[in-house]
Amino acid sequence: MLDVSLRTHLSASFALDVSFAAPPGITILFGASGSGKTTVLRAIAGLLRPHGGRVVVGDRTLFDAASRTDVPVARRRIGYVAQHLALFPHLSVLENVSYGIAHLDRAERDRRADAILTSLGIAHLRARRPGEISGGERQRTALARTLVTDPDALLLDEPLSALDYATQTRMLDDLRAWNRERGIPIVYVTHAHREVFALGERVVVLEHGRVRAEGTPHEVLDAPARHSLATQAGFENVFDGLVMSSRPEAGTMACRIDGLDVEVPYSGADDGDAIRVAVRAGDILVAGEEPRALSARNILPGEVRSLGREGATMIARVAAGPVFEVHLTPAAAQTLALEEGSRVWLVIKTYSWRVIQM
Repeated sequence: MLDVSLRTHLSASFALDVSFAAPPGITILFGASGSGKTTVLRAIAGLLRPHGGRVVVGDRTLFDAASRTDVPVARRRIGYVAQHLALFPHLSVLENVSYGIAHLDRAERDRRADAILTSLGIAHLRARRPGEISGGERQRTALARTLVTDPDALLLDEPLSALDYATQTRMLDDLRAWNRERGIPIVYVTHAHREVFALGERVVVLEHGRVRAEGTPHEVLDAPARHSLATQAGFENVFDGLVMSSRPEAGTMACRIDGLDVEVPYSGADDGDAIRVAVRAGDILVAGEEPRALSARNILPGEVRSLGREGATMIARVAAGPVFEVHLTPAAAQTLALEEGSRVWLVIKTYSWRVIQM
């Protein structure tokens, strides 16, 4: 178990005050840029000295402001893979990986380096230098260089941000497989909600240097309690509305947003209450003709205001009272013959909406 309690002032406008526990397995530290995620990692690793708090891993106290305990970085047994990999360009993959265990005898050093290179699928690259391998292979090399030291806890600062989805998926699988045998706490920093769900264990949300939510990804990100968290969690459409009528027995309520009435899940709000609702762009279906006899309760006529492509996703902005962002595949957009000015109908299930705090 990694127990973290940190208090420090970094500037007149930003103070960090966080407490959380990271059990064996992967704990995601999630939040927008500037929320304090990297600062937390640096404090755990010993690269930054907080003004107060404690850092304990297992039965070892690494930092305790009250007793003035501050274990040096080299003795903390904390693995840290920073966003900038800092591989030595003049050393081979094998030499980079072996660098942190240079104090071991040659036979043990080679055994451990070979084992980790094999487990991460880069043993065939051992003689190459960082400039001769791909971005994903460099990421694996940086991870191997940290894992070979056999750390008591592992800190990963957005390690996959520069990689394509397929490479990210393979590395996440390798990381999970490696830790099944070790069972150490891993604190994994990201601002990408897809990575949170892909790793799927525990998430701690930071905002302005404070813990705002924690729990499973489903508990925290699939039902976000705050506007800022909703946008980070991938809810592209967030609207302010007014409760028109509540039906607790049916688990629903009617809400008006920009003159449009929609049905959303019942949240305990009363008639006339102001609320905020959100829906993901990928949870909205688009029809070229008015749908009939559907179970979905929200069928909204609209007009395509803009249509663009980002990678494998078509992004449409559709005015249906409020303007919705909608994501489709290029094939779907082609089948519907979508273009600016197209008349469409949006289909949104009641429970695709989330009610969040004002």
